[in-house]
Amino acid sequence: MTEPLPSMARGACPALARPMLTGDGYLSRVALQAAIGPAALAGLAALALRHGNGILDISARGNLQIRGLTEASAAALEADVRALDLPLREGLAVEWTPLAGLDPAEAVDPRPLGATIIAAARAVQGELAPKLSVVIETGGLIRLDHLLADIRLVAAPTADGLRWRVLLGGTAKTGTTLGLVADGDAAELVGGLLVHLSTQGPRARGRDLEPANLPASLLALLSSGESTVAESPAPPFGIFALTAGLHALRVALPFGQMRAEDLAALTAQAARAGILSLKPAPDHALIAVGSRTACEALELAARAAHLLVRAGEPLAEIAACPGAPACRSARLETHSLGRLAAEQAPLLFDGSVRLHLSGCQKGCAHPTPSTLAFAGTEGATHLVFEGKTTDTPLKRLAPRTEAAALSALSELMRLERRPGETSRDCLLRLGPRRIEAALA
Repeated sequence: MTEPLPSMARGACPALARPMLTGDGYLSRVALQAAIGPAALAGLAALALRHGNGILDISARGNLQIRGLTEASAAALEADVRALDLPLREGLAVEWTPLAGLDPAEAVDPRPLGATIIAAARAVQGELAPKLSVVIETGGLIRLDHLLADIRLVAAPTADGLRWRVLLGGTAKTGTTLGLVADGDAAELVGGLLVHLSTQGPRARGRDLEPANLPASLLALLSSGESTVAESPAPPFGIFALTAGLHALRVALPFGQMRAEDLAALTAQAARAGILSLKPAPDHALIAVGSRTACEALELAARAAHLLVRAGEPLAEIAACPGAPACRSARLETHSLGRLAAEQAPLLFDGSVRLHLSGCQKGCAHPTPSTLAFAGTEGATHLVFEGKTTDTPLKRLAPRTEAAALSALSELMRLERRPGETSRDCLLRLGPRRIEAALA
């Protein structure tokens, strides 16, 4: 690495070749295009111990991150990771379900289209915004509807064959619909959109594009038509069936973080159980594939390692960045607050509330709106209701009063929630004034 290593800033993201400076050293991201075997994942855990501080993240988008690097060790890590000959995703982030090709409910295997788009993007490599992404959504058990995307393709089977609904910016709900494109034209359309974005400057994103101003050659590939996106189901926890007689085990890391030695122990258990592959997945998850017996054995090991193995666990409903002191931008100790929330405010967590704890206002762990968001700032913590960390706060909390605020909200649930009402529905019914009054 000859260029100076950057600091963690809005608009940039870490990569294997360009790690980012955080509060506990440099952070390097290992993005995998496909699942890998237990031995390969154990190799990455060993490299995290050799070169970093032994702490690994699985990000909200399902990327593996190695923390606590120095400039020298980051360079050594890159060389050692490349020597493992892993299926690394480099260049444009083109994302699809981690169960591609194995999901019995998917409309189509997204990998051939994804590979074509990745190849086309090489023509404009280095000319696009660093965080620009393409999401290919094919339905099925694990959806990516909630992930932000500059260009989103949503599979839309019709009587005349497969079409793709094309959206620019946002999530599946908030993106701007361009129209429908035939399966055979989808890669050409996305390639053209990428070229057009490259002419708009290095900060241009999908949300900045005006459909009416797109080249006529691209608009000619599109047709109008209704193609609604079905409500995205919650991803399954635990063990579930795949195709070809295989099963998967999906577990999640509390706050998306794990010690390398614990991951190494888990991969050893996976190998002994006969697990075929492992894949970091969106929402800070890890997915193992193998026989049902192998998945059952690994589930016991994951439970013993204090990973989240079932829906409904309070920690599964809390999104938290590393926080202070791990991130130099953070003004809030997110992990300790999250554990206090799980212990002292259990009535909040009935599966309907998403609690976002952010060390600063960047909102890295959960960039889309959440039911409740706590964002650290200089001198106060912002509490946002039904919004993002950058939205106007419902209340500015004095430092070290965040846990008391969560306890007050839990007590509000105990007093006010009606029979059959979810925590989120109760908060929505009470509204901002009643919630703010409960925090006084």
